[in-house]
Amino acid sequence: MSAVIEESTDHTGFTRRALLGTAGAGLLVGAGAGVALAYNRPDEGGRPATDGALGAARVPFRGEHQAGITDPPQARVQLAAFDLAEGVGRDGLRTLLQRWTKAAERLTAGEPAEEFDNQVALDAGPCSLTLTLGFGATLFDKAGLADRRPPGLEPLPAFPGDALDPARGDGDLFVQIGADDALVAVHALRVLQRLAAGTAAPRWQSAGFARTPGAAAQPVTGRNLMGQIDGTNNPRPGEEGFAAKVFCTAGGEQPAWLAGGSYLVFRRIRMLLDHWEALPVERQERVIGRRKSDGAPLGTPAGAGERAPVDLAAQDADGTLAIPADAHIRVAAPAANGGAAMLRRGFSYHDGLLPDGSPDAGLLFLAFQADPGKGFTPVQRKLSRGDGLSRFLRHEASGLYAVPPAAPVGGYLGQQLLEG
Repeated sequence: MSAVIEESTDHTGFTRRALLGTAGAGLLVGAGAGVALAYNRPDEGGRPATDGALGAARVPFRGEHQAGITDPPQARVQLAAFDLAEGVGRDGLRTLLQRWTKAAERLTAGEPAEEFDNQVALDAGPCSLTLTLGFGATLFDKAGLADRRPPGLEPLPAFPGDALDPARGDGDLFVQIGADDALVAVHALRVLQRLAAGTAAPRWQSAGFARTPGAAAQPVTGRNLMGQIDGTNNPRPGEEGFAAKVFCTAGGEQPAWLAGGSYLVFRRIRMLLDHWEALPVERQERVIGRRKSDGAPLGTPAGAGERAPVDLAAQDADGTLAIPADAHIRVAAPAANGGAAMLRRGFSYHDGLLPDGSPDAGLLFLAFQADPGKGFTPVQRKLSRGDGLSRFLRHEASGLYAVPPAAPVGGYLGQQLLEG
């Protein structure tokens, strides 16, 4: 499968929900198999005003949609999935979600959890903490909710080149925990794990990172582990049709409980960095279709910048295409995929070395969309077959989840499903 290194939002128009109160934007990076790399990291331009301390930034827990979808990726992320214990059923699931909601609301406000607080993050602020919940397809049968399973949770098809480990994907419950401090994120995950004891057991866990706010002199698009500027043309809030691409609406095939929610595709994509780094820079640029120095599309003049329009018809002096036929940005272009779009929100990971000495490193790809059958699946199918970047990637884990809307006022995450 390949990844997608396509374009992300401009920082100047990107603000957190605390300031905007509406949808944000995402990013896509990649490789020809639907990979999402780092996001545009708005620094001062995209974070709420605070007293100057990074830890004081807070993302509201409640809103129209769950936090952690349209918000810019934080510096650190913990991803995890849980499986329900046998016999838990609907009532047990409800109790767990109520406990998780109560803890999440306190933790995202910078307050200690009432239960199982190990004080690891005692002297830290909220640090832009978000907790995002998703439901896997297997949850619905186990909880006696089979008649409420949404059609979009049909299993993803097998893609050419997939090498998926089931033990590191799927799961009944998924959580994405982002924060600008690693201890804050790990602490929140540990609280959820302990609250779930006896009800749901951890299935898998992955940790990732993005650029820390303030690491660059000015807001710039981040780079992925391949050294490429990562993200330039993601859907943006305010664009026509943005919400329809990302969020579900009532009616049609979607169940009423999922209105305001979304579908999330997770992929763990290992980058074959030793092979990639052996290529000369000029060859790397032709694989992607952009200059490595400034992210500008090939065929544009010096100084054009990453947001210069992509001219897929541009030619070099010898008459050949400036952007090769199998370049990532050509194969991944929305125009080449029937307009399919996702809100991509990805993090890098580096988990040491594999037995052969190569890096176990790459991208934790996350993509939110209103319908995976019209978003991720057709794009990934095309990338896996025609993207030159795909030979430098390995898709090693996968998951598909229904992400409910935000917890209603006074209610809990998933209440629309369990009581709607």
